Amino acid sequence: MAAPHDYSGDSHRERPASEISTKKLREQSQLDFEIDFLGRVLDRDPYFVDALRAQASNLAAKGQYARALQLDRRLVRLTPDQPIAWYNLACGYAILGMTEPAYASLQRSLELGYDFFRWIRRDPDLKAIRRDERFSRLLRRFDKRG
Repeated sequence: MAAPHDYSGDSHRERPASEISTKKLREQSQLDFEIDFLGRVLDRDPYFVDALRAQASNLAAKGQYARALQLDRRLVRLTPDQPIAWYNLACGYAILGMTEPAYASLQRSLELGYDFFRWIRRDPDLKAIRRDERFSRLLRRFDKRG
């Protein structure tokens, strides 16, 4: 066991690299703080579903769509019966211009019961696939209200 460090009164002594300075934390945005924090949580437990969901959302909000897509893929493997996981995966694929997997994921989400059709029709993440006839067909097939 290493000897404890006492930094009181010694402000110029270097701290261990793993210790984050409070100055850095104060200057960090909430989103960056959460990304860093959840990254460390997921390093310890890569199967923590709630942390994966939050991290994927944060990465997408930060514009890191490829990284968010990796987490969304992991989420559908861990929670294959969750329609929201498939919907988020569809959004990630659509944002990255991957239309075929976007349609397949959106269809799976609808098959599992995702039914927020008003949102699907206006979700900016799905803009890249909305004009294709397959998009309209999927919605007609699953939205019984018309």
